[in-house]
Amino acid sequence: MADNKILETFPNPSPARDYLIEHTHHEFTSLCPMTGHPDFADITVSYVADKKCVELKSLKLYFHAFRNEGIFFEAATNKICDDLGRALQPRQLTIIANWKARGGFTSRITASWAAKKKS
Repeated sequence: MADNKILETFPNPSPARDYLIEHTHHEFTSLCPMTGHPDFADITVSYVADKKCVELKSLKLYFHAFRNEGIFFEAATNKICDDLGRALQPRQLTIIANWKARGGFTSRITASWAAKKKS
């Protein structure tokens, strides 16, 4: 399974400002756990950073780690959201996975992560 330790971060250059960072990876692949057939998706990571931003080469390597994994669409999308949420601790994070057609269906899975409110 993709290990979130692959993800590297760097300091947010403008932590006083809320600004949207959006990255789309067009070559995400994993395997269907039922059939073993490949699944393909465009994954969009959209977040408002707090103290950290994700380094793109590490994000690419993290995504590539799913290539030989048998995982359902929903599980992959939620794992990405949880792993990036833990690594970045962003103010807001949304993952949108647009899965390519197979068997006559396309699927879009959206998962959101929000920072815990400080008391």
